[in-house]
Amino acid sequence: MTRPPESAANQPDAKDQAAGPQPLWHPLHAAHERRFEDLRFVYPVLSRRSAGLSIGVNLNPDKICNFDCIYCQVDRRTESDTRFVETASMLAELEAVLDSALSGAIYEMPKFAATPQHLRRVNDMAFSGDGEPTTHRNFAEIVAACAEVKRRLEERYQAPPIKMVLITNASMLHRPHVRDGLEILDANNGEIWGKLDAGTEAYYQYIERTKIPFAQVLSNLTEAAKVRPIVIQSLFMRVAGEAPSEAELNAYCDRLNEIVAAGGQIKLVQVYTVARRPAESFVAPLSDGEVDAIATLVQQRCGLPTAAYYGNPTP
Repeated sequence: MTRPPESAANQPDAKDQAAGPQPLWHPLHAAHERRFEDLRFVYPVLSRRSAGLSIGVNLNPDKICNFDCIYCQVDRRTESDTRFVETASMLAELEAVLDSALSGAIYEMPKFAATPQHLRRVNDMAFSGDGEPTTHRNFAEIVAACAEVKRRLEERYQAPPIKMVLITNASMLHRPHVRDGLEILDANNGEIWGKLDAGTEAYYQYIERTKIPFAQVLSNLTEAAKVRPIVIQSLFMRVAGEAPSEAELNAYCDRLNEIVAAGGQIKLVQVYTVARRPAESFVAPLSDGEVDAIATLVQQRCGLPTAAYYGNPTP
């Protein structure tokens, strides 16, 4: 979630991100509220993993999700005032926010006025939000409609193609209508960021608190990666003061290696930690050194490119 005319350099490849130093933490990286101004479905954020502006599209404003991750920033204890996605309103919001971002007007707004010059670029439109976006019954149709808005704005500002990112827990990628949506993503500069936070069933259930079997997630990630290169996003944290064990991290690397051995393509592994207030008070971020150590382990055990993203700096 392009600033003319400098925005021609918009969107570095994920491997380029992995090769160079990661962007320094900025206070706006912690400001990922799902509401912006008076909008209900679209929210721009300065994303540490996108190295620029990411335009979020919230397909779950009701805050219902098939995972209940202990680190999630969404407050599911309170009821949302918006229950359903009103497609016409959502598309109008998307066009307005993209127009503001591509014209540069968004940086005149108080929230984004302090955005560093090198981050004033539109990196992507991201299907994310308050739940798992692929659970939406009209997922493919919405992806297609958003792609059309994106094309229209790219033409208006003669901007380079903006990436379309699906941030997903991978639980529903096997469903036919979701696969239809993935094909539309593929045709529109799309990218899948699939979540993998564990190496064993026990730790997966401990972190994600879901009825979805771990095997289903692993199978879906593998099948998706056989069709196109995907990004793996992995959040590691301290739980009740304990970091993931060495055995768990080695099992996690085993799962990555199994995806590749089965013919899956992993273009990048994002290793990151908690940067915003989590759902549970017993969850805390890893140190920068601990995040780096996991990224190094992935490189050594799997031979995959990695990018490390850290938590909030200690005051």
